[in-house]
Amino acid sequence: MIRDLLPARADYDLRPRSVLADLVAGLTVGVVALPLALAFGVSSGVGAAAGLVTAVVAGIVAAVFGGSGLQVSGPTGAMAVVLAPVVATHGLGSVALVTVIAGVVVIAAGALRLGRIVTYIPWPVVEGFTLGIACIIFLQQVPAAVGVSATAGGNTAVAAARAVADAASGAGAATVWTLGVVAVVALVMLTLPRLSGLIPASLVAVALVTVLAEALHAPLPRIGALPDSLPLPVLPSASAGALRELGGAALAVAALAAIESLLSARVAASMSTTDSLYHPDRELVGQGLASVASGLFGGMPATGAIARTAVNVRSGARTRLAAVVHAVVILAVIALATGPVSRIPLAALAGVLMVTAFRMIPGRTVATVVRASRSTATTFVVTAVITVAFDLIEAVEIGVLVAAFFALRAVARAAGVHREPLPGHAQPGDEHVALFRLEGAMFFGASDRVLTQVAQDSIRDGVRVVVLRLSGLRMVDATGAKALGDLVHELERRGVTVLVKGVQPGHVGLLRNVGVLDELRDERHLFETLEDAVEHARSHVRRSERGQDVPQLRGLR
Repeated sequence: MIRDLLPARADYDLRPRSVLADLVAGLTVGVVALPLALAFGVSSGVGAAAGLVTAVVAGIVAAVFGGSGLQVSGPTGAMAVVLAPVVATHGLGSVALVTVIAGVVVIAAGALRLGRIVTYIPWPVVEGFTLGIACIIFLQQVPAAVGVSATAGGNTAVAAARAVADAASGAGAATVWTLGVVAVVALVMLTLPRLSGLIPASLVAVALVTVLAEALHAPLPRIGALPDSLPLPVLPSASAGALRELGGAALAVAALAAIESLLSARVAASMSTTDSLYHPDRELVGQGLASVASGLFGGMPATGAIARTAVNVRSGARTRLAAVVHAVVILAVIALATGPVSRIPLAALAGVLMVTAFRMIPGRTVATVVRASRSTATTFVVTAVITVAFDLIEAVEIGVLVAAFFALRAVARAAGVHREPLPGHAQPGDEHVALFRLEGAMFFGASDRVLTQVAQDSIRDGVRVVVLRLSGLRMVDATGAKALGDLVHELERRGVTVLVKGVQPGHVGLLRNVGVLDELRDERHLFETLEDAVEHARSHVRRSERGQDVPQLRGLR
């Protein structure tokens, strides 16, 4: 139903106690989000003003229309990483169109009920992606930290290495000043939380270095002029050529916005003790609308922000009113304090993002992933390396493929065949009957190995009857069913009678459609109990040794 994708009265709790909790949480998140909005706007290449606009416009729209009551949305590091090469390649004028197109795509994904897709992303892929994003955010700030202008575009790690080399070869006053600002910001952000968790360390750090820079007349690049109000919405021009040129970038932005927002909403639900539910499809619709609105107002694509969402939950937020308040706080800054904000050194924002990136990599989580298993560690490392070296979306895709490969290999290894002794007392002729128990999954990754073993053992030992126990098979795909049919055909062609026992009801249709049951010598060679199958196998061997015809079989159709 469309109704479950739209806002409702139940989204809010207007009791005084809940409203007060949301106001406090929203104020806290707004103070924390302000320097991040500025920093991500600058690092993406669209500018600090666009970061502020995104935090306000997208923050309100996503809060009202999104599927999580505790999610805080706005500009994020991952989006800045994706957007930077788009700006470098297509220019600043392309951002609005990319943002709007990406938002429409995300809305469509929500309307098509694709929100559950995030559940198919394995844990090591998520952690590897997060590590890669953190590394890119840190590396992006290296040129600003050492006082060197970075070349737009190109690999982030290479650009950072070149910036360090250039700074080392010609270190001057600019490098000393920028490194000093970064060091002070990092020191404040890392030590202040140990004294009090209630103080917004990033805001205090930025304010402190701004005051010092002004007092000392430091020769540092500043943010520059900012608007003192929100711009009027403007519909970006969209020609056929522009759509073709920017379509790929918009799809990449949309994919990242959907994945990051759903992951953040899931994290918020797991952290909350008051609101542990979220609607993934509505979340996509809300985030898509937020990006469309942000693009119309000159902002950048928005996503759910995991760090700010976590602050919101820990600050006691009850409903989505807290996220709305966070956006209003930033709007108040735009209206009342753009003058002081414009004097913030860019190196201060670089320091904030460096510390933020460092905090995105919890050592305990990395150690847990690496120790879990070789396959988990490999998936984690591959995803992280591809994220840093190549592309974010490709990193997720390849990470999922690597995880799927290891999962299929594990399932294939779990699939097996075991030759078992016949039940009951041994009887003459039992050496001519082979009982095989198939278990696990009979699918394309395991069927050939398993069924080849059955065929080889049967032919080598000269058996006359093969009993296949299929009750242990948990999954059979078309390839496995086809291989099973080929096995029955080959054994029957060699004069070996095949009896099948214990086909699960869910597998009967597939085995019949693929033709496995048609390969049996008689349709009554399908048994429900092992006793009936073994009794007939022994009877068949006795009669064949006396040269008599095999009587009618006691089986189940």
